[in-house]
Amino acid sequence: MRVAALYDVHGNLPALEAALADVDEERVDLLLCGGDLLLGPQPSECLEELRGRDATFIRGNCDRDVASGAGSGDPWGDRIRWTKSRLSDDELEFVRGWPELFSAEIDGLGQVLFCHGSPRSDEEIITAITPPKRLDPMLDGVRERVVVCGHTHVQFDRKVGDRRLINAGSVGLPYEGEAGIACWALLGPEVELRSAHYDVGLAVDALRASGYPDDDGAVRGFLLEPSTADEATAHFEALSDPSL
Repeated sequence: MRVAALYDVHGNLPALEAALADVDEERVDLLLCGGDLLLGPQPSECLEELRGRDATFIRGNCDRDVASGAGSGDPWGDRIRWTKSRLSDDELEFVRGWPELFSAEIDGLGQVLFCHGSPRSDEEIITAITPPKRLDPMLDGVRERVVVCGHTHVQFDRKVGDRRLINAGSVGLPYEGEAGIACWALLGPEVELRSAHYDVGLAVDALRASGYPDDDGAVRGFLLEPSTADEATAHFEALSDPSL
């Protein structure tokens, strides 16, 4: 089996379409959506696109928040509630049924576990430099030697002991220091961290036209001036370990 893993789309339909065009050039047996599909300007359209391709879905923390309508009064809470309002009851019920984990036998890699944050939490952070002392409890009880995650929007492929940890990156809001790329991973028999180019202006136009709450300009900024991988990794590690 070969798997295309698309994570963290965040309602960015132009980026998703670019990534899927890339996927269409490959022979894949399974299309996996690794969570945080919805929170963004075109949530229903992105969901419809992947449902139409019979994708397999796992839940991200933002999907969980959108499906429940959770969120504080800050701009991200407004975005969560806006996104929920754009989804039908059928779509929300479908999202609530997504599992947290998915495991598959992949050519050349063996049994691979897919999660969003870590195997024990959809909002736990794993980066390219997370030390083993923090990783070990997250991986406790996991039988698979290969784990694919997302959540931090930064691609990596690293070995820790006898484990291989892979981050597929983000389709919709990658932190790779370059605007207009949609990142994903192709698994089997090797691991390929891929990126597709698209016109980021289309995503900015969709953001504006949709009415998605962005008065603070954060999402527009993520699209046009994304952090580098090193900057994002340092930020997420600091969140995980305040002593840094």
